[in-house]
Amino acid sequence: MDKPRLQLTGITKAYPGVVANSGIALTVMPGQTHAVLGENGAGKSTLMKIIYGSIKPDAGQMVFNGHVAHIRNPKEARALGISMVFQHFNLFDTITVAENVWLGLEKSLTLAQVTQSINAKAAQYGLDIDPSRPVHTLSVGEMQRVEIIRALLTNPQLLILDEPTSVLTPQAVDKLFIVLKQLASEGCSILYISHKLHEIRELCNACTVLRGGKVTGVCNPAKESNASLSRLMIGAEPPKLEHNARETGEARLTVHHLSLPREDQFGVDLHGIDLQVRAGEVVGIAGVSGNGQRELLYALSGEDCRSPKGSIRMGEEDVSQIHPGGRRKRGLHFVPEERLGRGAVPELSLAHNLLLTRNEAIAYPGFAGGWISLAPLHAQAAGIIRRFQVKANGPGAVARSLSGGNLQKFIVGREIDAQPQVFIVSQPTWGVDVGAAAQIRGAILALRDAGCAVLVVSEELDELFEVCDRLHVIAHGKLSPSIATANATVEQLGEWMSGLWSATC
Repeated sequence: MDKPRLQLTGITKAYPGVVANSGIALTVMPGQTHAVLGENGAGKSTLMKIIYGSIKPDAGQMVFNGHVAHIRNPKEARALGISMVFQHFNLFDTITVAENVWLGLEKSLTLAQVTQSINAKAAQYGLDIDPSRPVHTLSVGEMQRVEIIRALLTNPQLLILDEPTSVLTPQAVDKLFIVLKQLASEGCSILYISHKLHEIRELCNACTVLRGGKVTGVCNPAKESNASLSRLMIGAEPPKLEHNARETGEARLTVHHLSLPREDQFGVDLHGIDLQVRAGEVVGIAGVSGNGQRELLYALSGEDCRSPKGSIRMGEEDVSQIHPGGRRKRGLHFVPEERLGRGAVPELSLAHNLLLTRNEAIAYPGFAGGWISLAPLHAQAAGIIRRFQVKANGPGAVARSLSGGNLQKFIVGREIDAQPQVFIVSQPTWGVDVGAAAQIRGAILALRDAGCAVLVVSEELDELFEVCDRLHVIAHGKLSPSIATANATVEQLGEWMSGLWSATC
């Protein structure tokens, strides 16, 4: 028999107030695609970072290719043949894609050689990316491609993937699965974290389930159903959403012939965008990452105030050139796709992160006369934590200490708690477990039923079909006509993602 590629015994890691991993045992064989399944905060990412050398365990043993391994840092992990794609990307914003990739490779290679290798891998695996682009100009989906290419260039024996498809289109996911199956057939072992149960059942031939930092089960996911995997992970099946038809109200957000040149050479020009979101409806925008989503969201949120006068209205008021704070005062709240950095300040507590979008006493009772009253601030944060079932060590927990899914629940909850008139959310359930995803989608529908106008930008077609009343597709900076979700098909939207809607409309 082949010896295990990776064997963990008794891995334990504790932080103040929480035990992230408790006595974890895990065995991965050569050529095996092994899923690690668990709800947000179950300890999956901590365990992967221990394997990769980013975190030192408090106890336990790791054996790699039959030898005890004491990995002190990611450089030593890569030298052993372990590569990892993180859920939250490890990229430097101010340098190019090629320079970021170069940092993790052998220094004997020149930048020109690295650039050539990136182009070759991108073409081989259908992960299109321009090596000369600065990272700060990339969308989240494009950043994910960079991380995947960087990992593949190291020719790993063990590849760790933490939510690798969370911001990839269905077509890109299909191409990635072809790559991963080929790698596994060549003997590469893959540790795969995903909350998309159908992906795990299709791709993986082994699965270890974590709950509360402990191993609670091992199974072959190909022999399980989505329902049985959900029960293993969260102890129950996620609740089914009720999406009832209702009459819409007045137009809350109207975009009229919005054309906007890109702010940098790597951006996307917006061309004649027409969009309307009415009270009591959810409108979705689908599309391949990097087709103008970021530029449109910046214009709608007020981060880009260059929009022509009259092109963006809230009700009857022209808000085209009003800054984000002014739009928030008028009832527009926005959840960006980047959780850490834009959605939340990593080093600030959850309570203090409320101040990012609460600047008036009417919206935030703890802010008056220039002084911050900590008691109501903490009470409000505690209420959001309780209402949205956020796993955190109280309102004083710093944002970076939360798992990705729990931080997402807090940020979405923070904006919903403000009782918006217009709610714009990008990638609402990126990296969120099935139970939390159902909760967030249910909150979006409840907001819609309360009369809010909701705009959802997502690369998850299943999500858009589940929560939206109408759908658009964005491609090459242009927005398709809307189509009622009941009349739309995945095949049609796939065609529209290439900009081919004019022939079918």
